Amino acid sequence: MEKKEIKVLGHGCSKCKKTFAVVEKVVESNGVDADLSKVEDIEEIMRYNIMSTPAIVIDGKVVLKGKVPSEAEVKAILKSLTPAPSPIERGDD
Repeated sequence: MEKKEIKVLGHGCSKCKKTFAVVEKVVESNGVDADLSKVEDIEEIMRYNIMSTPAIVIDGKVVLKGKVPSEAEVKAILKSLTPAPSPIERGDD
């Protein structure tokens, strides 16, 4: 699996901090290879056309905005963005 670039967008409010903590926990507990960062600069956040925070951006794509996700939601998002392994990678003959 390729390394993911995950950004949590928000201006530092409690919901944004909670979102970062949830994403960080899911990434660490599931062994996801990712660069995780917080983006608090309003000009950079506006580049993503985000009107409400917190928001999560993975590999340049906004995948969630306007709420604090559950761990299950973050896992589901990551799973949906991870391609299934090819038969060769799975060891099928």
